[in-house]
Amino acid sequence: MKFFIDTANLNDIAEAEALGVLDGVTTNPSLMAKEGITGAQNILNHYKKICELVTGDVSAEVIATDYNGMIQQGEELAALHSQIVVKLPMIADGIKACKYFSDKGIKTNVTLVFSAGQALLATKAGATYVSPFLGRLDDISTDGLHLIKEIRQIYDNYGFETQILSASVRNTMHVINCAKLGSDVMTGPLSSITGLLKHPLTDIGLVQFLADYKKGN
Repeated sequence: MKFFIDTANLNDIAEAEALGVLDGVTTNPSLMAKEGITGAQNILNHYKKICELVTGDVSAEVIATDYNGMIQQGEELAALHSQIVVKLPMIADGIKACKYFSDKGIKTNVTLVFSAGQALLATKAGATYVSPFLGRLDDISTDGLHLIKEIRQIYDNYGFETQILSASVRNTMHVINCAKLGSDVMTGPLSSITGLLKHPLTDIGLVQFLADYKKGN
């Protein structure tokens, strides 16, 4: 399973990259605003900076909600860097735009997916990635992981090549469960990745190893 980090914070991206396990980055207008990145040109420049930090795919989201606007913005984003993946909303015009970019060989990520039917439409349109938001489903007392399971079964049934990018990952157990279910990618905050390092027995064992070493010196 690939590890993506869901942020616009360059320090967090650099830290995840330094671990040697980072495969890509996802971000969105809300995450950009959280870092104080506003204005079209500033956002484009920030995407370039992100691409310079990582070697994998970087999902860059269109703001437009109409077909022509998505095409214009998506082409501008794709021209920024070879690592850019055009991120499109799960709406009718988003699916049309997905098909357009797919036919041109431009990678796409269909986002804000909350049902298996939506995921099926995305892969039929040639999406590179589909992003089901499991954490947001959990927030409304719906099993987000069940959606990942459904999409995996459907894609495997027909050999669809679209990668399941489990988004809105909130914690380490989300990561582990996504891996168990066969998600191709997970994206979450830095804490969801670094949290996998932690176990009390590891800490206790290390303290004991060091103490035993000192006894012999």
